[in-house]
Amino acid sequence: MATAPLPDLDIEKLQQACRRRVPEQLKDEIRLEVTARGKRVSIHEQRPVWHAASGDWTSMPIAQLRYEGHGLWTLYAGDSNGKWHQYSDLEPRQPIDIIVDELDTDPTGVFWG
Repeated sequence: MATAPLPDLDIEKLQQACRRRVPEQLKDEIRLEVTARGKRVSIHEQRPVWHAASGDWTSMPIAQLRYEGHGLWTLYAGDSNGKWHQYSDLEPRQPIDIIVDELDTDPTGVFWG
């Protein structure tokens, strides 16, 4: 059975939310990268390595969305070891607008501190 493609509009909404999150004056210091692989979309925060002039950036996992089909997603939070844990403050299988709102408001502080 073939995997259903990820909804392009949902990915675009997530990318827009990430673009809104970083103020223009900080774009050289912080990036939010959205990557898709299979049925998963991950958000990583990237910052320049402070002690190197090499142009290297560090990457920290912020959130992962897993596509459940039919326009529904389950949200996961990243930890400092690069592991993903299901976000327990939101029921699984939510539409993208609910997920984006949860990321924007971050009521528990688990995504943006």
